[in-house]
Amino acid sequence: MAENDTSQERTEEPTGRRLEQAREKGQVARSKELGTAAVLLAAAVGFLMLGPSLGKAMHNVMTMTMVQSREQVFDTNSMLNIWIPIAKELGLPVLGLVLVLAALAFAGNIVLGGIIFSSNGVLPKASKMSPLAGFKRMFGLQALMELGKGLAKFSVVAVAAYFLLSFYFPEIIQISAEHLPSNVFHALDLLTWMFLLLCSSMLIIAVIDVPFQIWNHKKQLKMTKQEVKDEYKDTEGKPEVKGRIRQMQREIAMRRMMAEVPKADVIVVNPEHFAVALKYDAKRSPAPFVLAKGVDAVAFKIREIAREYDIAIVSAPPLARAIYHTTKLNQQVPEGLFTAVAQVLAYVFQLRQYRKGRGRKPTPIPLNQPIPDEFKY
Repeated sequence: MAENDTSQERTEEPTGRRLEQAREKGQVARSKELGTAAVLLAAAVGFLMLGPSLGKAMHNVMTMTMVQSREQVFDTNSMLNIWIPIAKELGLPVLGLVLVLAALAFAGNIVLGGIIFSSNGVLPKASKMSPLAGFKRMFGLQALMELGKGLAKFSVVAVAAYFLLSFYFPEIIQISAEHLPSNVFHALDLLTWMFLLLCSSMLIIAVIDVPFQIWNHKKQLKMTKQEVKDEYKDTEGKPEVKGRIRQMQREIAMRRMMAEVPKADVIVVNPEHFAVALKYDAKRSPAPFVLAKGVDAVAFKIREIAREYDIAIVSAPPLARAIYHTTKLNQQVPEGLFTAVAQVLAYVFQLRQYRKGRGRKPTPIPLNQPIPDEFKY
């Protein structure tokens, strides 16, 4: 029973297939803190880039709305007519700020986890509507982690704000002594840099949160040993089925090879354990090539087919072993064995002529033909 419990513990790292399935369901590592930091920094960078033009536009708008002639004051349509100039003044700076904000916010939210299009996240699930599951989420470990991150964010931002106010306090006091409109621009510039530095403090939380989210995501996807075995069976196939497939493939290859034996010119044997079927066809290959080869039962089958089709069987043990170990099917024999194979083929061709009554009986070739040392087996 203890072994069974141990085997059900999620101790195995998630496989590639498990991670892929989770991604298809929209389950990827995401960092809200990274997204929040990206949005805030985008706003700060946008204000830093477009702050002067935005401040100038606001100054012009204030001038247009506050400075009115006598005719404009008594004109009931003046407030409506002024909206077009206001839109022209503020349109370009605000549009630029929105584009910068959107671009950096988008990048910050996809840098971890990438872009995913999945409908699984929006489908209704009973677990999401269960009050018990809701209480578990509210008071579980994940909720405690979120509470800890919230307190940490508050602490970091509060400390950063304190030091920034302490550092810039003399400059803030000095603004009250400046004149319009320079004090407005100075205040905007100061606020922008303080806002940028304050938002940068959020990166501290993001740097800690990103590795934690990656670790937590993999932890949630961890698998039991049985799940790993089941997935391997599903993806790679059951061992019994794979074994049967391999057996069928071998049988098909064997039948195909045996079908080539009747085309052979000679069968070189050892004399029982090895058998190699050779063919010489000058149109196909400049040297003799192997049609079939085998040992023991396969060699016996090759000899049996050879006798059925009256193909010459030559006993040359060293040559049979050398060809079997060095030459693949439909591959020509190595150059080092050309002489020995040529002697065998010459004997076979002379034997054919003799049987047709067109020549004398050839002298049998020696059993132990000279074989180069690198081809001896």
